[in-house]
Amino acid sequence: MPARDRIPARSRTGGGPAASGPRRAPAQAGRAGAGPARRAGSPAPVDQLVVGPVPLLARVVGALLALAGLVAAIAAFPTYLVVGGSAVAPVSGPVDALVALLAPAAAVVVGAGLLLGRVPRLGLAYAAVTGALAVGRLLIELYEGRGSTTRPAVEVLAGERVVTSSVDIGTGWVLGVVALSLAVLAGVLAMVAWGRTVMEDGGTLDPLRPALAGCAVVVGVAAALCLALPAADVPDRVVTDPTTGLETVVAGEGAQPLLERPGLALLGGLLLAVALLLCAVTAPSLRPRLGAVGGLLGVTVFLLAAALTGWRDGVRGPAVDWTLPGVGLLVLGLAAAALTVLAWRWRSGSAPVPR
Repeated sequence: MPARDRIPARSRTGGGPAASGPRRAPAQAGRAGAGPARRAGSPAPVDQLVVGPVPLLARVVGALLALAGLVAAIAAFPTYLVVGGSAVAPVSGPVDALVALLAPAAAVVVGAGLLLGRVPRLGLAYAAVTGALAVGRLLIELYEGRGSTTRPAVEVLAGERVVTSSVDIGTGWVLGVVALSLAVLAGVLAMVAWGRTVMEDGGTLDPLRPALAGCAVVVGVAAALCLALPAADVPDRVVTDPTTGLETVVAGEGAQPLLERPGLALLGGLLLAVALLLCAVTAPSLRPRLGAVGGLLGVTVFLLAAALTGWRDGVRGPAVDWTLPGVGLLVLGLAAAALTVLAWRWRSGSAPVPR
């Protein structure tokens, strides 16, 4: 065979697949040298947060939420109510101030982040939960400032045992009602802005959502039961008859249970219990993962604020004790905080990259 016949066919043909092979090889080598090949369906880190343009309505929600927190923080210091001639103020020392400023500080921080466009669905979820819980609280505040004198009773306000025979509203009560109204408005607008806000991730929390929802349901039901009874109340007294030496238990008349009050207070208590249960159930299903974190954070802040307020009243008032439902609220608040941290820190590994 002549030597020239041993040369492959690519030397005699200028085109065809054989001729184009050497020209494609450098491009393929370049792609391979750029790093590991990422094929369709290959695992890759999924906790990639995608945030679209933040709509103006979401920023308005952040501004309202931050403003509600600022007004609530200011409302904690002036006179709240004047009951039977005695002025009642929530803050009388540094410990009272820390307890009273917990929820307002959280609202200011989350609202400012939403106003700046940071992780918008986290802020929207927090605003929606806070607004839903503020509806019942607003009705209860209106009852205490306006309707409690129609049926005078013993109440525990800021650690003081008072009789609501006459009630005059103070600056703190007015500012508190304004703050709750702003929170309700922010919650309504947050629900409207939720569907218009683009924010998604790869679904790292999806494997954990059923267990998270189950735990949240237990926390919500137990918290609603604890809210039905006062977190701080007047304890019973043991009275000894000096003549016979017979000991008798006298029930101390203290704060009325939430669901045994009349009018707006009863409606507010029912709405508060229902809203707390619904928020606890719904929060773990919010997408993306940080949306669920925002919803759980709203439930956590509410429970901790309610528990610490009851603890403050029990420590501050000499004739008032911290009750078992108040302790239960603190335990449930810590459990909700643990669920929030778990949802925030959870990583489930990888998921396929779409084609």
